[in-house]
Parts: sequence; structure tokens; C-alpha cells
Amino acid sequence: MDNRSQDDGSSADNASASPTEPLRFGPIFARSCRLRCPRCGEGKLFTGLVSMNDACERCRLNIARESGFYLGSIYFNYGLTSVIALAVFFTLFLGYGISPDAQLWPLAAFCVIFPLLFFRHARSLWLGMDVWLDKSQQ
Repeated sequence: MDNRSQDDGSSADNASASPTEPLRFGPIFARSCRLRCPRCGEGKLFTGLVSMNDACERCRLNIARESGFYLGSIYFNYGLTSVIALAVFFTLFLGYGISPDAQLWPLAAFCVIFPLLFFRHARSLWLGMDVWLDKSQQ
């Protein structure tokens, strides 16, 4: 029986174990959620609140992509904001009988604030998806 701990995708050694073996979705997703390089899991993606590194300091993955690359992260940001807002609306309306008028301003505030807070994660997830789908970057 193997007594080694389960791989969560955070180890840099496991990221490049075999150049022919593609990275799995789970480790890339976990690294993206931690705002780390999706390829090695070590390098930080951001230097400040919104400024990104040009490349991973460990594996040199190009993070500063072509102009407009990160516009796709808007899909993650908008999608998650919409799903959460709709789930809360219908839960409060159908489950607790709270009127749509009473929900309007709190949900509107959520729809403005949440995308600002999720901005960095949306960009990280977009980069992770690109690395996962484009095997030449692995």
C-alpha cells in the first residue's frame, strides 16, 4: 500500500514529472484558485492588486499575453456573478417569500462589488484554462 500523501497539484515537481503527460484539470484549477502559476504552481501571478507579472519567476510561463487576451476572463467574472445573483434571488423569493423589490438594491450592490473582488481570480482561471487547453504550454 502506498503511504504517500495525495497530490493536490501544488508541488512543482509533480507539475513537470513527464513532458509527454499533460497536466490534469484539477491541479491547474487548484493553482488558479490560489493565484499561482497554472503550470508549476509556485510563481505568483500578481505583483499588486491588479498588476500581473510578465512571466512566472520559476518556470518562465508567459503571463503577459497579447493585448486583449484577458478580456475572456470577463466571461468567468460575469458568469459567476450572474449564477450567484440568480441563485440568491430565487432562493429568497421562492424559499422565503422576500419580494423582488426588497432584493433589488442588495443584489445590485452585490453585482457591482463581487466582480471587483473576483477580478484577480477570473484572470487566473482564464490563464489556467488556456494552459490546460493549449498543450504546447505545458
